[in-house]
Amino acid sequence: MTRLLLIINPKSGKGTIRSNLLEITDVFIKEGYDVTIYISQKVRDAREKVKKAARYYDLVICSGGDGTMDEVVEGMMRRKKKLPLGYIPSGTVNDFARSLKIPRNMAHAAEVAVHGNDFICDVGSFNGSHFVYIAAFGIFTDVAYSTSQDVKNVLGNMAYLLEGVKRLTNIPSYHVRLKSAEYEGEGDFIFGMVTNSRSVGGFKNIIGRHVRFDDGVFEVTFVRTPKTPLEVQEILAAIVLKEMDSKYMVSFCTANLEIFAEQLIPWTLDGEYGGNYADVVIKNHQKALLIRTGN
Repeated sequence: MTRLLLIINPKSGKGTIRSNLLEITDVFIKEGYDVTIYISQKVRDAREKVKKAARYYDLVICSGGDGTMDEVVEGMMRRKKKLPLGYIPSGTVNDFARSLKIPRNMAHAAEVAVHGNDFICDVGSFNGSHFVYIAAFGIFTDVAYSTSQDVKNVLGNMAYLLEGVKRLTNIPSYHVRLKSAEYEGEGDFIFGMVTNSRSVGGFKNIIGRHVRFDDGVFEVTFVRTPKTPLEVQEILAAIVLKEMDSKYMVSFCTANLEIFAEQLIPWTLDGEYGGNYADVVIKNHQKALLIRTGN
């Protein structure tokens, strides 16, 4: 019998997995899977479970938000033998699932996890850790992990916006130097992101409409520090309209990027706190992860 490991984050989103668990499990059993359910107990628990126990299974499926998926991917990337991954999104935003056309309906997502297309996507490494769709710093980027789960559950995407607006009165700025084969330069920036996603923070196509997840490169966008309130408004307008403004933004694609800062910068990896670093090395590992998608 084919064995399946289902890893659940019970606190993700509004805890909808609780009312859907029987239906999801029934989908797997009807397909002939011997199902083991594991409920994560703490931060990085899902990562350790995959790293240590995945060898006993044929398929790993996780249910949670992007942070849960990130933990599972981290555990899988630390294994020599990689298994297919399925994803049943239950978080507040679910950028990664949105980009790969995995349904929000949990039973439908379970069907995709066992019947979907096998897609081999890129994975990023960040100073030794891994991320699947975004590494970022600066304004708004800590909103995902600093906004309480209770507020996220009630307000959804609006929670991020409301929390983010509070930061406009005191915008931190970081002086960094960027080095890659495609671009080299330095400046003061309020925001930077290295992405492999069509959706960031729930906003679609902010990077562009032609993002591919297996092309071996990331989309890089850095926003320069505004000098006047008018420039702040112009930058926000450009972001909302999804228009890259070369006056305020640096944007390029690359497989490898080095970032050197004059101070420690707090980073976010897939919506979770990624640590404080002055120097960062980001690499694209092309086609490193097999995931079941709705594409």
